[in-house]
Amino acid sequence: MLSLVRMHAIQSGRGPLSPGSRAGLGAALVLLAIISGVELADGRWAHYVALMVAAPFLAAALASWRVVLGVGAAATAIGSAFALAEPRTSLVTAVNVAGIALATGIAAAVAAVRQRQAEQIAELSKLAAVAQQAVLRPLGPQVGTLAVAGRYISSTATAEIGGDLYEAIDTPYGVRMIIGDVRGKGLDAVRLASIVLGSYRHVAYERADLRAVVADLDRAVARNVGDEDFVTAALVEERGGTLTIVNCGHPSPLLLRRGAVIPLEPPAPAPPLGFMPVVRPRVERLEPGDRLLLFTDGLGEARRDGEFFPTADRAWRLLGHGTVGDGLASLETALVEWVHGRLDDDIALVLMEYAGHSSAVTAPVPSWEVGAAEG
Repeated sequence: MLSLVRMHAIQSGRGPLSPGSRAGLGAALVLLAIISGVELADGRWAHYVALMVAAPFLAAALASWRVVLGVGAAATAIGSAFALAEPRTSLVTAVNVAGIALATGIAAAVAAVRQRQAEQIAELSKLAAVAQQAVLRPLGPQVGTLAVAGRYISSTATAEIGGDLYEAIDTPYGVRMIIGDVRGKGLDAVRLASIVLGSYRHVAYERADLRAVVADLDRAVARNVGDEDFVTAALVEERGGTLTIVNCGHPSPLLLRRGAVIPLEPPAPAPPLGFMPVVRPRVERLEPGDRLLLFTDGLGEARRDGEFFPTADRAWRLLGHGTVGDGLASLETALVEWVHGRLDDDIALVLMEYAGHSSAVTAPVPSWEVGAAEG
């Protein structure tokens, strides 16, 4: 609460100066000191007073309008002192002093507009952060029996979220995860991503078979997109050490096992959500210590000088150490360094680790077996 009060005081200009205001004030005072020193060294006639008009404009670039007024008042007072110290106050010197006062008013207006725009941008940034938390909730560190971490790497400095999506939830049918990528960018992509995640968070608890979850998500996408829009997605279920994956036109997850990196390709290709995909599950038996990386195509498309980031070659060295959160942090660092900080597309990452189940616990039947029995 104390930090909120302090932040409000700084923004309203009635509390301690912000770093920007301190920098603007310092630069303006240094400039006034230099001009005053030159003027004193020059003699009794005020030849350089007009240069003081730059002080309030310099402050306006960084400081609040109140600070600008203070700097302008100081510059006007110093200019007036030099004008009065002349043997005869010349018309030119008087006009220069009046110019400083006029420039102060203009600079204060500029600073007020800049400050208002900065506050609006800050408010929009807060709203974007809230939207990101609502659409992409933080994952982990534990979901069911799995250690899970998620990371969203935005290609745009002004936006923290786009059309990439992920979720991991503990359901009656095991831990279920989804990762997806909406075609396109901007607000429409964010809207569709929120629709897919909202639908998934509901149907993942209701459907025993992942193929039924895919069918429900496909209908949700088809109701809300145009003819050329779609969502690629990979859905993963871990139940009793059995991993089930269904893939709808999405990059295949990577299984990290004992130093090896295994792409988990689907048994048959399927189109993205929105195009009525008919998926065939891939089933793997997990071993304690296995890690699974889910990612969007921004990772596979990251390149420098035409050379793509070697995800499969470096995955174990980057992701096989520490916690799953440590692994994703290492991957992001290596990726940003590879592309020299310039990404062409957003990237969503999810890393999970299977620690194994107690032998005393009877594992329920995976959803792909339930679906097969129902069929």
